Amino acid sequence: MQTSFTKMMGIEFPVIMAPMFLVSNTAMIIAALENGITAAFPALNYRTDAELRAAISEIKARSKKPFGVNLIVNKSNYKYHSQLATCVELNVDFIITSLGNPKEVIDKCKAKGIKVFCDVVDLKYAQKVEALGADGVIAVNNKAGGHAGDMPAEELVPLLKKNLRICVISAGGIASGTQLKQTLDLGADAVSIGTIFIASTESPVSQEYKNALVEYGAKDIVRTTKLSGTPCTVINTPYVQTLGTKEGFLERMLHKNKFLKKYAKLLLAIKGLKTLERSALGATYKTVWCAGPAIEYIHSIRPVKEIISQLTREYKEALNTP
Repeated sequence: MQTSFTKMMGIEFPVIMAPMFLVSNTAMIIAALENGITAAFPALNYRTDAELRAAISEIKARSKKPFGVNLIVNKSNYKYHSQLATCVELNVDFIITSLGNPKEVIDKCKAKGIKVFCDVVDLKYAQKVEALGADGVIAVNNKAGGHAGDMPAEELVPLLKKNLRICVISAGGIASGTQLKQTLDLGADAVSIGTIFIASTESPVSQEYKNALVEYGAKDIVRTTKLSGTPCTVINTPYVQTLGTKEGFLERMLHKNKFLKKYAKLLLAIKGLKTLERSALGATYKTVWCAGPAIEYIHSIRPVKEIISQLTREYKEALNTP
């Protein structure tokens, strides 16, 4: 399973355990690293700089394999500059940027040899980050969990491979070794996988959340703009059905107002993140659980090691299937 990405990162398999808000923790990251793949966690999973530093230091102490940190680089993340400074100082192996202009991240990481991969959903933005000096793009397709794109991987990956010279990592809809092979066959240099790892024993989310991942299927995944104003995929629980998936009249008006939209988006994002936190970490009837269509392939709660083992075994079997 050697690709340009595995050679760049020095890993066995071309897989990133995707950074997942409120989910990714040090136990999951270390398990991923020690079983042949790489992984990243959102800096926002840690409330203080001291906690972020402790997490990075713990991973470095327990594994010598490469890992990364996901940074939200727009104005909604007021911790962004301090988080970037910490990641550069502690010399993480790579940074994944989301929701903003990655120029500052790329400029500061280049000098330290830190790789930068940028979330993209189309060719236009991908070409912009390539021009800025990004090492690769995370091609977020329409089957991704959380904030998904609009294009299927079958269109997005070949489009980016044809027009870019940098690494293309496909994100969304991968839960089996067969799907992994199909995505690499499209031309992807690696894949980013999230949803199936939420249902791991190392995952810190509530048992109710994990049980939902087993009980619900792909048909139960819906997109909502109620959390942050940006479309986000969640499980269609009874509470989500009651809440609705579209912004209300007042929210739409605020987002259209030239002077208020910046503050409205920030307040909506903060409110949405708090809702996700309550749902992910505790039992509540107000359940808003992020997941992608890959939920269809979750049938039990297992250690990260077993999930990776099944992925790689199925990939090898798919290679030998005529």
